[in-house]
Amino acid sequence: MNLGSQRDLFEIPEDIVYLNCAYMSPQLRSAREIGERAVSRKSRPWEITPDDFFEDAEEGRALFARLVGGETDGVAIVPSVSYGIAVAAANVPVGEGQKILILEDQFPSNVYPWRELAARSGAKLVTVARPEDYDWTSALMQQIDESTAVVAVPNCHWTDGSLVDLARVGERAREIGAAFVVDGIQSLGAYPFDVSEVGPDFLVASSYKWLLGPYGAGFMYVGEKYREGEPIEHNWINRYGSEAFSQLVDYQDAFQPGARRYDVGERSNFVLLPMAAEALRRILDWGVDNVSETIGALTDLVEERATQRGIRTIPKERRARHMIGLMLGPDAPDDLAARLTTHGVFVSVRGESVRLSPHLYNTEEDVHRLFDVLERVIG
Repeated sequence: MNLGSQRDLFEIPEDIVYLNCAYMSPQLRSAREIGERAVSRKSRPWEITPDDFFEDAEEGRALFARLVGGETDGVAIVPSVSYGIAVAAANVPVGEGQKILILEDQFPSNVYPWRELAARSGAKLVTVARPEDYDWTSALMQQIDESTAVVAVPNCHWTDGSLVDLARVGERAREIGAAFVVDGIQSLGAYPFDVSEVGPDFLVASSYKWLLGPYGAGFMYVGEKYREGEPIEHNWINRYGSEAFSQLVDYQDAFQPGARRYDVGERSNFVLLPMAAEALRRILDWGVDNVSETIGALTDLVEERATQRGIRTIPKERRARHMIGLMLGPDAPDDLAARLTTHGVFVSVRGESVRLSPHLYNTEEDVHRLFDVLERVIG
């Protein structure tokens, strides 16, 4: 179902064309209002009870579990994708000479931890070259073999939205016993995802992009195989019995159940978690399938307008519905994004792609205005 324009739920001036959700989403009005109220709580700390340290976290955990079709016990609260990937790298078994697979031009947070792990373990970090036909799935499948220890990939490439069929890749990874780690920051909330179909060992996303939440809050889904692993920090709140504040000096070896052992310290952020939860409730109310379909109508229009102008794009069958890259070639001005902002149009240039990432606050008129402005700034 096409949801139509939801612009009234955001605070975007009429003269702004914001096609840059993959950079950072605008905040929902309702999430901002919750955040403003939440900030005032610490002015009255005597009203913050021990239960408050747990209730917001459990609500966010449950909402994220619903979003990805998983169990609440499988969700950890993390501050960033890099934190979650560090947890994964600390727990997956990798031996000397084995392969860790990543994509060419993958986002650094899902590259640096694997470089370090490869250096420590003697494994080989193998970068899958960008395929000319944008078929990342086939390129990955050709590289996964018995020597593969880890496949660490996104759902779609952050520079242009080109898609990875995670269900196929995950099935192949399980066949040969490789760990499957997914960076979902550029897809969760705008592209359908079901952990029962994909089967990730670790799935990580921060909330400030397609989850429409605040900066500094995120979630990680952990498969059952890794729920009793080693956290990268040892804080008080992820230990068994931490609800009893008067007994915290009765130190415990046991952890809270499930993936809670991986929760970041000070996870009970009384501002960020309520804001993230409000955004998740809104997305669940819309339905991710509907969000994807609605945004997809706009990216399809972008592809149509680009084709009319002779601009190469990531074709529909090779990309996620919520993001599209325009390949303007070497003649495009280096300061193209800056030129567009002077006309109130906001996009990102990532690698060789002009990345367009609309959301429900955008309309067909925004797409037409983008191409009108492109005509003026590059001819």
